[in-house]
Amino acid sequence: MKKLNLRIFKLFGWKIDPSSPDGVKKAIVAVGPHTSNMDFIIGKMAFNTYGVKARFLIKKELFFPPLGWILKALGGIPVSRDKNNNFTEQAKEYFDKNESMFMVFTPEGTRGYNPNWKKGFYYIAIKAKVPIYLAYIDYANKRGGFLELFEPTGDIEKDLKYIKNRLSQFKGKYPEKGIKPVDEE
Repeated sequence: MKKLNLRIFKLFGWKIDPSSPDGVKKAIVAVGPHTSNMDFIIGKMAFNTYGVKARFLIKKELFFPPLGWILKALGGIPVSRDKNNNFTEQAKEYFDKNESMFMVFTPEGTRGYNPNWKKGFYYIAIKAKVPIYLAYIDYANKRGGFLELFEPTGDIEKDLKYIKNRLSQFKGKYPEKGIKPVDEE
């Protein structure tokens, strides 16, 4: 599968960053910018190329047969988007029960521009005591991959500013919907 994915990427002029998550067994992956549904396909192929079994949170309403079976096979985790679903604790339990797991988030929470990121990914990383891998997709240069491993400090505002500024250098399929540096918001 890895070779096939690399051939497909090459065919379309894409390159996957050679930095891989070797040695890290559990992490939250914060991917940005997220401006298109194509991001999921490119990201899923990239994770396969790295040999990483990524898990994705998907609204539970999509988990009906046969689509639900496909989503689960792709690593989908059904999530209720109700306010009081206690998902942080559920996510911690996923990490506790698995020897190796990468849980992927698009902190923007939408494919449109959003300066007010969802913070669940950060709280889950703190609660599960796992690092946050910053990952990117860059349509301008047709590149994607893991950027860096980030250890949350507990200062959420400072850490989110850092993460936004690091990911803002990359352009989504629709750049106007992408991440802006914090000083420009």
